[in-house]
Amino acid sequence: MPLTRRQLAAFGLAAAWAATFPLPALAVTEAQARQLVDRAVADINAIISSGGSEDQMIRQFEGVFDDYAHSAAIAASALGVAGRSASNAQRSAFADAFGTYLANKYGRRFREFAGGEIKVQRTVPVNNYMEVQTVADLPGQAPFRVDFHVYDRPGRPVFFNLIVEGVNMLVSERQEIGAMLDQRGGDLDQLIADLRAMG
Repeated sequence: MPLTRRQLAAFGLAAAWAATFPLPALAVTEAQARQLVDRAVADINAIISSGGSEDQMIRQFEGVFDDYAHSAAIAASALGVAGRSASNAQRSAFADAFGTYLANKYGRRFREFAGGEIKVQRTVPVNNYMEVQTVADLPGQAPFRVDFHVYDRPGRPVFFNLIVEGVNMLVSERQEIGAMLDQRGGDLDQLIADLRAMG
């Protein structure tokens, strides 16, 4: 019997939870990392120059995360230790809600780049992943770095972290989600519902 999309997502999420721990990653080459980010940046530049509405652009940015990011691993990292006591259903629901929330958040951030573009600069090996360094060149602003961290732990090159103007996505999202969960008394189901409402 073929697996449903939700079952496949659950398997991917289980693998992603393991991927947040310090296990050896599969080797991704500099060329593969550069090619991935070249494609992602081309899509991002096309979106920010499209002149579409905010809603249209955010939906398109969600597609960028779906295509190029290890979204399940990012969600697992954001939930942190709370994920260990969560049920599989809760983990899957959180990953879905968080993915939409993250695409909205970073979609709005990238929308601020309208009128400019992101340029890929170089690729640097860092431990068990590649850092692809890019520069956002925006009108009326000094250029700033946007770095993509790339590995192939799910069996293909994907980015699992972004550093935008020195702000580490994995660190900031874990802190923010942790604070949101604390505000809800550790109620993960309430957090999931609220993330869905924010999306």
